[in-house]
Amino acid sequence: MNARTPHHPALRRARTAAVATAAALSLAACGVVDGIAGADGSEEPDKGDDVTVGLLLPDTATARFERFDHPLIKKEVASLTHGKGKVVYANAASSTEKQSRQFQRLIEDRVDVILVDAVDSKAIGPDVRRAKDAGIPVIAYDRLAEGPVDAYVSHDNELVGEVQARSLVQRLGSKALTSKVVMMHGDPADPNTARFKRGAVTELRGDVNIVKEYDTRKWSPEAAKANMRKAIAAVGVNGIAAVYSANDGMAGAAIDALKEAGARQVPPVTGQDANLDAIQRIVAGEQYMTVYKPFELEATTAARMAVYKVQGRGVAFDALAQDVVDSPTREDIPAALLTVVAVTRKNIDDTVVRDGVYTVDQICTPRYAADCAAIGLG
Repeated sequence: MNARTPHHPALRRARTAAVATAAALSLAACGVVDGIAGADGSEEPDKGDDVTVGLLLPDTATARFERFDHPLIKKEVASLTHGKGKVVYANAASSTEKQSRQFQRLIEDRVDVILVDAVDSKAIGPDVRRAKDAGIPVIAYDRLAEGPVDAYVSHDNELVGEVQARSLVQRLGSKALTSKVVMMHGDPADPNTARFKRGAVTELRGDVNIVKEYDTRKWSPEAAKANMRKAIAAVGVNGIAAVYSANDGMAGAAIDALKEAGARQVPPVTGQDANLDAIQRIVAGEQYMTVYKPFELEATTAARMAVYKVQGRGVAFDALAQDVVDSPTREDIPAALLTVVAVTRKNIDDTVVRDGVYTVDQICTPRYAADCAAIGLG
């Protein structure tokens, strides 16, 4: 049960699609369901249900954090602890300094475990070390933090880039080799950016003509729009065949810049996070795709790992953390890397609607009613 997957990126990515199933099967094999010891004599918790989880999220600009991640984690912690556990939550509003102060407050308040999605993965390292020195485990959430983190919960971020790039190549078809593509990467300070970029560039290089690439500080849509304008000035608005955008916020900015420049037709644009406005742009045919990272699976997995870590449920914890990753400061970090899905006009109903992320009414407002009807949504 405690064996770890070798640190081999290709092998790790190949396993991620089955992570949820594998984790569930592993729990069942160990006699553990929802972290409760089974009849086969498996582990008893070291601590009761009075678990306090500190949750630090990085910004309010990404819609999913306030709408999904926080409430889902709070709900799962309560469920796992029979209503006795609690989540102490803070959002850094994109400020590294603010997040450091929030982190220090959690340490001073002696929470049992900290879940942190770092604004700056390197800057958070000293805070992670202080928590470790105080005997408080730290689990990096969604974005891998530096320092002595105990575990990492996210999606396979290299796979995210691959899925985005593969979708573009398939959409361009036989014209791909001669197609001029602009790449909008994320914040260089975010370790996920390098993984998204690696996956995307691996898929695109040699299959398309990458004419411009930009990094985007703090994932700023404003900065992305300015960079898109630079690309348009250099290449020509009608010379751009596709735009690789690492997330939905930048995708919307790039699309706005293209439309303002008089694009006859908006070229295929990628995204990530399945924001509501991105789904609506996809319905309208303005954005080609987004990467949907099932929020509930990531949030509930993180909540379970946090509670199991505090309660000393090693078997249940290991059943979830079946992958390993390296950071610049630590190797072989136990990790749960979850699967991702490409969302286009063809599968909105089978993904974000089916999973209860959005209702058809939320997507198909009067502005998008005709587009929804055209693709059979609603």
